[in-house]
Amino acid sequence: MSESGELDLSGITAVQERQILSRLLRDDFDQWAEQAARVGHCAHPIRLTGQSHTLDKATGSVLSTFASSSLPDEVLYVRCNNRRATWCPSCSRTYQADMWHLLKAGAAGGDKGVPASVSTHPMVFATLTAPSFGPVHSSKKPGSRTQRCRPRSRGELCRHGTSLSCMDIHAEHDLLAGQPFCADCYNYDAHVIWQWWAPELWRRFTIALPRLMAKCLCVTQKQARSLVRLSFAKVGEYQARGVIHFHAIIRLDGAPTDDDNYPAPLADVDSEWLADLVRQAVASVEYQAQPVSSASPGRLLRFGAQVDARPVHHRAGREDLSGAIHPETVAAYIAKYSTKSATDLDPGASRANQHLARVRSTVLQLADLAYDTYPPGLPQPPNPYRLLGKWAHMLAFRGHFASKSRRYSTTLGRLRSARRRFERVKALSPHGIVDMAALEQDAAADETTLVIGDWRFIGTGWITEGDAVLAAGASARAREYANARPSDRWRTASGTSTAPATAA
Repeated sequence: MSESGELDLSGITAVQERQILSRLLRDDFDQWAEQAARVGHCAHPIRLTGQSHTLDKATGSVLSTFASSSLPDEVLYVRCNNRRATWCPSCSRTYQADMWHLLKAGAAGGDKGVPASVSTHPMVFATLTAPSFGPVHSSKKPGSRTQRCRPRSRGELCRHGTSLSCMDIHAEHDLLAGQPFCADCYNYDAHVIWQWWAPELWRRFTIALPRLMAKCLCVTQKQARSLVRLSFAKVGEYQARGVIHFHAIIRLDGAPTDDDNYPAPLADVDSEWLADLVRQAVASVEYQAQPVSSASPGRLLRFGAQVDARPVHHRAGREDLSGAIHPETVAAYIAKYSTKSATDLDPGASRANQHLARVRSTVLQLADLAYDTYPPGLPQPPNPYRLLGKWAHMLAFRGHFASKSRRYSTTLGRLRSARRRFERVKALSPHGIVDMAALEQDAAADETTLVIGDWRFIGTGWITEGDAVLAAGASARAREYANARPSDRWRTASGTSTAPATAA
């Protein structure tokens, strides 16, 4: 996009230019542009053809009919809804916003059916890391004891003669950050196996923490559930070395009642007490992983020694010296990682990451070993690494990047349903002004109507490269506008100034 907000087409090919001009000169361009806007200018939309009928459940009569034949190119576009920012910036931004609302509702309350009183419950922001598989170069955050990568007063060498000291200061996106000092010393097998069983370690942590709470309260686990209930929401993030770690909001509630689904705990506990138990529970979690091959022993897996557990408090601010943080700050911090993936660590061939390439190679090698050790067709034992090779692109991590307990807050499904109703009412409202009464009526209509569709998948992506360029440009401009300050957005809308060209 240019600084004036106009579409920058300087980098397009001659074929794309002809396709763009053809689209702009068509009589149905406005209709196509409206359709592209409805899918948020998705980078890889799903193309469908067919029709759908809306029926009255009581009478069975057809209330309305919609067909793709009435659209430009006779194609209906649907969002890809991919959470990865590297695949679709538009859909990932929507996913990140949904995650922020979900996380914020459970941490601050006062929204999405969660009362504001939950912000006073004992709450902790926890970060669970992986153990060390060998020294790697690191970029230190501001406030660290030293900004140097790995300072050592004495010359320290590995058994291969490689120096294990680095006095450089690596920037956040330095290509050297995350690379092992000595690739031959780095334990790639342990890296892959830990990554494969990381979801199991998290599951065991969610079991160990309630047990530890019951023990500290000197009651049975059944009695403890009537006093305190554990709720959480967690998101996984890849570290620069290519291993996952978990960020989580952990909250304590009381046992739900008919009148209150989010009561305060009946036990006299606070956030500091919960943070201490989180650290103890992480230290106690372990899992004996099955061997990958008959020649290798099993591994005892644990979380890393670096565990951060900080209280979350609604009165916390920048001047808070106790280390507590505000609920909305935590929600924003965790939500930004929900759209990250392994491809963000190695975005292109021009920046080939040898360390990550070796991790992927190790995944495939261990998958072959496991296949030889646990051949198919045998009833016992089943192969615990049967699908390991299919997760090489995720560096062997197979778990959900975002998950939550049932009573933490709302769900992504409910947020998406509410957005669809909003968009439907907005499309039917004059001048795009949404009538809240019409929105509630539309929600009630969903219970009395039935939609029967007959749709056929014909492909993904825009029909031409020119359409993709137009959609990408509009999506970039929308992100620039959303990132601008409110005053700048008002000046842009009024024509007195332009919004700053900031990246999403």
